[in-house]
Amino acid sequence: MSSADDDKVLIIPCSGIGKAFGSVGREATYVVVDDMRPGETDTLCLSLLTLGDEEAKERVRGHPVITIDGCPKACAEVNVKSAGGRSAANLKVVDTYREHPDLKVQAVLDLGEPGRKLAAFLAEKVVAEVDALKDKEDEADG
Repeated sequence: MSSADDDKVLIIPCSGIGKAFGSVGREATYVVVDDMRPGETDTLCLSLLTLGDEEAKERVRGHPVITIDGCPKACAEVNVKSAGGRSAANLKVVDTYREHPDLKVQAVLDLGEPGRKLAAFLAEKVVAEVDALKDKEDEADG
């Protein structure tokens, strides 16, 4: 782990392959990591944790983690805990959908405009959690 990587918040969405809410969670993750908080956040593939990849397990143990789950099985949160990490926050796509029930996902492979808007609302929640974690780190350092 490089020193530039030391203070990043990891955003780990569920795999949810073939599931609409899994696609929304992944889209929100990419929006945060690539556009909203680049350099402050990163992600890793949940399947690496599921497979027991040592480097992935080390990363979740050494970083604050925000998990995003698309269904009640909470695979992202469960796998982070199984790897020895702790979710500083766990967001559920369905909670964001309940706040915006008019934003129905068009299809798993193409969220459509409503699905992208839903992902954007979720990304805003993730950013709020990232910022709160960063504020806590700053307070602890200052």
